[in-house]
Amino acid sequence: MNFPSSLIKNAVEAISNFPGIGKKTALRLAVYLLRNKKQAQNISQSIKEMIEQTTYCQNCYNISKHDLCNICANNKRNKNTICVVEDIRDIIAIENTMQYKGLYHVLGGLISPIDGIGPNELNIDSLVEKIQKGNVEEIIFALCASMEGETTSYYMYKQLRPFELNITTISKGISIGNELEYTDEITLGRALLNRYAFEKSLE
Repeated sequence: MNFPSSLIKNAVEAISNFPGIGKKTALRLAVYLLRNKKQAQNISQSIKEMIEQTTYCQNCYNISKHDLCNICANNKRNKNTICVVEDIRDIIAIENTMQYKGLYHVLGGLISPIDGIGPNELNIDSLVEKIQKGNVEEIIFALCASMEGETTSYYMYKQLRPFELNITTISKGISIGNELEYTDEITLGRALLNRYAFEKSLE
């Protein structure tokens, strides 16, 4: 693809680095931003503020502007139930169902030996530490039904099994390999409400 200016070329190459955006779409976006400079400046400022001001919740690893995210800081949330998710996109998806009022724990990924990701690269030890404090009654595994998701859930199950708590998993109304963020709110909400003991998934 030839460009009339290195400035356009650099912008297109930068935008095309986003997931799911090819060079042609990147070019359309670059031209749009060039024609709408005020909006481009607002977008640039919003991204800058997000990068500079966003931190991670010290309790659940959700994104936050403070030490605790809005969910962990909310006294109306059920502190005895923790929903374990892969990343922050899953929190957003579950919150949109309006069917869950507990807390979360973000792993930051899934166990994937082929990608060099083991348990030590995930936020699993900190989850075990929460359980050891004795205030948690239920752990919900809300991971995608892929090989990596199942492996991660089973590993955590083995780590948490010695503790006296309910270990559940969302019902399998979600297609194999689909991320939670791509599941419609009704299906995901039902999967949460119809969760069952994780050990039954091993039968």
